[in-house]
This record gives sequence, structure tokens and C-alpha cells, in this order.
Amino acid sequence: MKYQIDDIDRKILSYLVKNARIPFLEIARECGISGAAIHQRVKKMEDAEVIEGSRFIVKPKALGLKICAFIGVVLDTAHQYKSVVKELEKIPEITECHFITGHYAFLLKLRCNNHQHLMDVLINTLQNIPGIAKTESFISLDQIIEKEVEPLPEEK
Repeated sequence: MKYQIDDIDRKILSYLVKNARIPFLEIARECGISGAAIHQRVKKMEDAEVIEGSRFIVKPKALGLKICAFIGVVLDTAHQYKSVVKELEKIPEITECHFITGHYAFLLKLRCNNHQHLMDVLINTLQNIPGIAKTESFISLDQIIEKEVEPLPEEK
């Protein structure tokens, strides 16, 4: 059975998205319910896979990863999908891989130290994976919006 998120769950999620370290008692005060009720609701949302864990967000630039690039990947043939994904998983610079519609099979997000590093990953790693026909690179000049998913109001 699918978990039904209500308005209180949405409020809890909005607090947790903004600050995963916020004490449950503080959320409880804002929601007008007990701390135990917050714990129960969060546990139910974890069990229903609405949320999973909490994590720290490490800023790539703090690690010297100054280049963010998106790579469109075209496959030789569609049946090579799984073998290509296995190879992509081995590349530490890839932070996201999306199977997409349109001209490309995959859209990759990479983080690299500099342009030379990006070029090395493209030429010596990505383009050597069997099954990849071609790639197209898009270098991000600036990230304008960065945010976590917040619960939208319930559709009426």
C-alpha cells in the first residue's frame, strides 16, 4: 500500500529538508504535536521509502572540484545499456547518471578539478567504454539554483 502524505507530514518534511539536524522536539512544537508523534511519523516515512537517512552535503569546490560538466552519451546499440552502466559506475568523477529520452541515452553529471582533468576523463575513460558511440559535453558556467526536493502542496 502506498503511504499517504498528509499536511503534517509535509510540514515535517519541509523542516527536515531545510535542516536534517533540527531537533524533533522543535518540529513538534511547530506542528503542535508530541515529539513521539514526530518520531513515529518520520519512522513511517522511512519505512515507506518516502525519505531515507540524512547526510552532509560536501561542496565540490571545497574539494578542489571546480568544473561541473554534463555529458550526453549516445550508445552504439540500446542493448549495451547495462554493460555501459557498469563501466560508468566505476568512474568517480560521475556524480549523477540519468537514463533519458531524446537524442542521448544518458545524461551524466561530472565534477573535475580543471579542464585538463575533464578532458582526460572524456578521452581516456568515457570514450573508451565499449558501447559508447559518442559524447557531447556541456560545461556549467554557474549553478543558479541548488535545492533539495520539498514537498509540494497536495493536489486538490
